[in-house]
Amino acid sequence: MSKIEKNAPETPATRFLRQHAIAHSNHLYTYEEHGGTEVSARELNVDEHAVIKTLIMEDENAQPMIVLMHGNHKVSTKELARQAGRKRIEPCKPEVANRHSGYLVGGTSPFATRKKMPVFLERTVLDLPLIYINGGRRGYLVGLHPHDLLRALQPTLVEVAN
Repeated sequence: MSKIEKNAPETPATRFLRQHAIAHSNHLYTYEEHGGTEVSARELNVDEHAVIKTLIMEDENAQPMIVLMHGNHKVSTKELARQAGRKRIEPCKPEVANRHSGYLVGGTSPFATRKKMPVFLERTVLDLPLIYINGGRRGYLVGLHPHDLLRALQPTLVEVAN
Protein backbone atom coordinates (compact mmCIF):
# COMPACT_ATOMS: atom_id res chain seq x y z
CA MET A 1 0.00 0.00 0.00
CA SER A 2 1.10 3.55 -0.58
CA LYS A 3 1.48 6.09 2.15
CA ILE A 4 1.68 9.84 2.02
CA GLU A 5 4.61 10.67 4.25
CA LYS A 6 5.43 13.86 6.01
CA ASN A 7 8.83 12.45 7.04
CA ALA A 8 9.87 11.16 3.64
CA PRO A 9 13.44 10.16 2.75
CA GLU A 10 16.04 12.89 2.36
CA THR A 11 17.56 12.58 -1.11
CA PRO A 12 19.52 14.93 -3.38
CA ALA A 13 16.23 15.37 -5.30
CA THR A 14 14.23 16.45 -2.24
CA ARG A 15 17.00 18.86 -1.21
CA PHE A 16 16.88 20.31 -4.73
CA LEU A 17 13.10 20.74 -4.52
CA ARG A 18 13.36 22.50 -1.16
CA GLN A 19 16.21 24.76 -2.35
CA HIS A 20 14.13 25.78 -5.36
CA ALA A 21 10.97 26.30 -3.27
CA ILE A 22 9.02 23.71 -5.25
CA ALA A 23 5.97 22.49 -3.37
CA HIS A 24 5.65 18.71 -3.47
CA SER A 25 3.96 15.82 -1.75
CA ASN A 26 5.77 12.61 -0.77
CA HIS A 27 4.49 9.18 -1.75
CA LEU A 28 6.14 5.96 -0.61
CA TYR A 29 5.14 2.57 -2.00
CA THR A 30 6.50 -0.96 -2.07
CA TYR A 31 8.98 -1.11 -4.94
CA GLU A 32 8.86 -4.11 -7.28
CA GLU A 33 11.88 -4.95 -9.43
CA HIS A 34 10.96 -4.35 -13.13
CA GLY A 35 7.46 -3.19 -12.10
CA GLY A 36 7.87 0.28 -13.55
CA THR A 37 5.22 2.94 -13.56
CA GLU A 38 2.44 0.36 -13.72
CA VAL A 39 3.24 -0.74 -10.16
CA SER A 40 3.73 2.76 -8.75
CA ALA A 41 0.45 3.96 -10.34
CA ARG A 42 -1.41 0.96 -8.93
CA GLU A 43 0.14 1.36 -5.46
CA LEU A 44 -0.61 5.11 -5.34
CA ASN A 45 -4.02 4.64 -6.97
CA VAL A 46 -3.31 7.22 -9.68
CA ASP A 47 -3.50 7.16 -13.48
CA GLU A 48 -0.28 5.77 -14.98
CA HIS A 49 -0.39 8.66 -17.49
CA ALA A 50 0.35 11.05 -14.56
CA VAL A 51 3.36 9.02 -13.38
CA ILE A 52 6.32 10.49 -15.24
CA LYS A 53 9.30 8.26 -15.85
CA THR A 54 12.85 9.64 -15.89
CA LEU A 55 14.87 7.96 -18.64
CA ILE A 56 18.61 8.39 -19.17
CA MET A 57 19.53 8.11 -22.84
CA GLU A 58 22.57 8.94 -24.92
CA ASP A 59 23.29 10.14 -28.41
CA GLU A 60 25.72 8.83 -31.03
CA ASN A 61 28.61 10.52 -29.16
CA ALA A 62 27.63 8.87 -25.85
CA GLN A 63 26.44 12.26 -24.55
CA PRO A 64 23.76 11.61 -21.91
CA MET A 65 20.36 13.27 -21.68
CA ILE A 66 17.23 13.00 -19.57
CA VAL A 67 13.88 12.22 -21.17
CA LEU A 68 10.69 12.71 -19.13
CA MET A 69 7.76 10.67 -20.45
CA HIS A 70 4.29 9.56 -19.38
CA GLY A 71 4.43 6.18 -17.66
CA ASN A 72 2.03 4.60 -20.11
CA HIS A 73 3.98 5.68 -23.23
CA LYS A 74 7.25 4.70 -24.84
CA VAL A 75 9.73 7.15 -26.36
CA SER A 76 10.24 7.14 -30.13
CA THR A 77 14.04 7.41 -30.09
CA LYS A 78 14.03 8.05 -33.84
CA GLU A 79 11.68 11.03 -33.44
CA LEU A 80 13.59 12.24 -30.36
CA ALA A 81 16.85 12.19 -32.34
CA ARG A 82 15.20 14.19 -35.12
CA GLN A 83 13.73 16.79 -32.73
CA ALA A 84 16.95 17.00 -30.69
CA GLY A 85 19.16 17.39 -33.78
CA ARG A 86 21.09 14.17 -33.12
CA LYS A 87 21.88 11.28 -35.47
CA ARG A 88 20.86 8.57 -33.02
CA ILE A 89 19.54 8.29 -29.47
CA GLU A 90 19.21 5.12 -27.43
CA PRO A 91 18.62 4.20 -23.79
CA CYS A 92 21.73 3.86 -21.64
CA LYS A 93 22.60 0.54 -20.07
CA PRO A 94 21.50 0.57 -16.40
CA GLU A 95 25.05 0.81 -15.01
CA VAL A 96 25.83 3.74 -17.35
CA ALA A 97 22.56 5.48 -16.44
CA ASN A 98 23.42 5.05 -12.74
CA ARG A 99 26.83 6.68 -13.29
CA HIS A 100 25.39 9.64 -15.20
CA SER A 101 22.50 10.32 -12.82
CA GLY A 102 23.91 9.28 -9.45
CA TYR A 103 20.68 7.35 -8.83
CA LEU A 104 19.85 3.66 -9.18
CA VAL A 105 17.64 2.76 -12.15
CA GLY A 106 14.13 2.49 -10.74
CA GLY A 107 14.88 5.43 -8.47
CA THR A 108 16.17 7.95 -11.03
CA SER A 109 15.04 11.51 -10.43
CA PRO A 110 15.58 14.37 -12.90
CA PHE A 111 16.50 16.66 -10.00
CA ALA A 112 20.09 17.01 -8.71
CA THR A 113 21.69 14.51 -11.04
CA ARG A 114 25.41 13.80 -10.69
CA LYS A 115 26.07 15.11 -14.22
CA LYS A 116 24.36 18.15 -15.71
CA MET A 117 22.40 16.81 -18.68
CA PRO A 118 19.97 18.35 -21.16
CA VAL A 119 16.36 17.51 -20.32
CA PHE A 120 13.67 16.67 -22.89
CA LEU A 121 10.07 16.80 -21.68
CA GLU A 122 7.10 15.30 -23.51
CA ARG A 123 4.96 18.40 -24.17
CA THR A 124 1.66 16.80 -23.08
CA VAL A 125 2.98 16.34 -19.51
CA LEU A 126 2.27 20.05 -19.07
CA ASP A 127 -1.44 19.43 -19.68
CA LEU A 128 -1.76 17.44 -16.45
CA PRO A 129 -2.92 19.12 -13.22
CA LEU A 130 -0.49 17.06 -11.07
CA ILE A 131 2.34 14.65 -11.84
CA TYR A 132 4.17 12.01 -9.85
CA ILE A 133 7.89 11.72 -10.53
CA ASN A 134 10.71 9.86 -8.84
CA GLY A 135 12.02 11.43 -5.67
CA GLY A 136 15.48 9.88 -5.87
CA ARG A 137 14.87 6.47 -4.35
CA ARG A 138 13.17 3.25 -5.42
CA GLY A 139 9.63 3.18 -4.06
CA TYR A 140 9.40 6.95 -3.61
CA LEU A 141 7.60 9.45 -5.84
CA VAL A 142 6.95 13.15 -5.32
CA GLY A 143 3.78 14.84 -6.51
CA LEU A 144 4.15 18.29 -8.04
CA HIS A 145 2.72 20.70 -10.57
CA PRO A 146 4.17 19.93 -14.02
CA HIS A 147 4.96 23.59 -14.74
CA ASP A 148 7.49 23.46 -11.89
CA LEU A 149 9.55 21.23 -14.19
CA LEU A 150 9.87 24.15 -16.61
CA ARG A 151 11.25 26.45 -13.95
CA ALA A 152 13.52 23.90 -12.28
CA LEU A 153 14.92 21.99 -15.27
CA GLN A 154 14.53 24.30 -18.31
CA PRO A 155 13.65 21.32 -20.51
CA THR A 156 13.30 21.24 -24.26
CA LEU A 157 9.70 20.38 -25.09
CA VAL A 158 9.28 17.49 -27.52
CA GLU A 159 6.52 15.34 -28.97
CA VAL A 160 8.01 11.85 -29.05
CA ALA A 161 5.43 9.62 -27.33
CA ASN A 162 4.56 6.27 -28.90
